[in-house]
Amino acid sequence: MAERTVKTSRRKALLTVLICGAIIFLLIMARSIFLPGTEFDLSTSEGREAYLNSLGWEIKPDSESFRTVIVPDKLDGIMAQYNRMQQAQGYDLSMHLGESCSQYSYELTNYTDSDGTVIVTLYVQDGKLIAADIHTTAVNGFMHGLKKNEKQ
Repeated sequence: MAERTVKTSRRKALLTVLICGAIIFLLIMARSIFLPGTEFDLSTSEGREAYLNSLGWEIKPDSESFRTVIVPDKLDGIMAQYNRMQQAQGYDLSMHLGESCSQYSYELTNYTDSDGTVIVTLYVQDGKLIAADIHTTAVNGFMHGLKKNEKQ
């Protein structure tokens, strides 16, 4: 009877390992499905352009501007509103307080709902998107997430 207990314990252990592996695999897959941009290497110009193209956006590649920015230590006021917009599209800047990231901005060429210049801005850390927005440069302009239905 002692042997049977050992076999059952080994089976349970193997089953537990397989279930844990499946759960980890599903979590990784869910991350790439629910957090847009995770399947692209956004540390490269080609990766950023491919990602934006996958969302239906076309950019002027030569309009790229780059700078390093630091997420504030506290998100209040305008930054709290901005983070709510990010959360609506699956990102959360509160996970990156005080951290630096790369900010890439491009002029959109196919934004049809505006007569003025429209900019897409991507905030990238370690090749992954941590925040993004689309906005106009007009004084009375707009800002929304990467998809038009994510307006805040």
